[in-house]
Amino acid sequence: MTANQSIIPSHSTNTAPDEDLLFRRLSNAHGRVSYNMTNDYMFRAVLQSNNKVLRGLICSLLHLKETEVHSVEITNPIILGEAISDKEIRLDIHVRLNNKAAINLEMQVVNHLNWQNRSLLYLSRSYDSLNRGQDYLDVQPAIHIGFLDYTLFPDHPEFYATYKMTNMKNHQIYSDNFVLNVVDLSCINLATDEDKTYHIDSWARLFKATTWEEVKQMAATNEYLKEASKSIFQFNTEEQIRKMCLDREEYYLDLNRDKQTVAEQDAVIRELKTAVAQRDDTIRTLKATINVLQANINELYTLVPKTTP
Repeated sequence: MTANQSIIPSHSTNTAPDEDLLFRRLSNAHGRVSYNMTNDYMFRAVLQSNNKVLRGLICSLLHLKETEVHSVEITNPIILGEAISDKEIRLDIHVRLNNKAAINLEMQVVNHLNWQNRSLLYLSRSYDSLNRGQDYLDVQPAIHIGFLDYTLFPDHPEFYATYKMTNMKNHQIYSDNFVLNVVDLSCINLATDEDKTYHIDSWARLFKATTWEEVKQMAATNEYLKEASKSIFQFNTEEQIRKMCLDREEYYLDLNRDKQTVAEQDAVIRELKTAVAQRDDTIRTLKATINVLQANINELYTLVPKTTP
């Protein structure tokens, strides 16, 4: 076995796994995790298939007690393992909390340079929840939570940030019903004491875990992370889920290659434009020099005495 290989005890996926057996098998797993939760399909599979994990994650992110969460329902489920015809499909998760607040969860590890506009659009769609005849007082809170593996604002890095509409002069919050949260998976080291109290840093470490040893370490944090760890392990043994995760990785690799090609072409165009601009500057300089020389020549002609035949 090489350093990049993993040992995962085999099992049949024809029946639902016994939970105790699943955890024992996880305990015996070693090496590299093929697909962790930064893969947006694995992210979707784990949270859609395990309501306890979804509840635990939301409690951590929103600083809620377990008793405050009566229900969490995914309103845009997909058939896990079914082939995706459109590789650009959105795998973000729409959740209804306590039959009220609309929560949108999204994993995004590739910086498309459009996150602010994208997240605002998704949040606005979630907030626009009134049906005909309903009163504006019936509008329910909307929360968008993005998990990014890059820093949104490099000048102001932050592990877990919350954004609300605020008065720029006196900082009065306009409304608590329209909220954007961002978890920066590349800045776990910046987690605050409050983040750690609610185990948000532990969730982030689990999402990014690349070895089963790391997964098992996070599983020991609490029952929700243990449950999530078991789901990650289970789906890493299911061939169809692995195939879908691989498809997503290949999609993003192709996307990055396309972006790199465009970037390289843009760089060549910029170099050509620079060369043309330099050439034009040189031509203008030469023309100016020629004009000066011509003027000097003309002046010299005026100084030469005219001779008569």
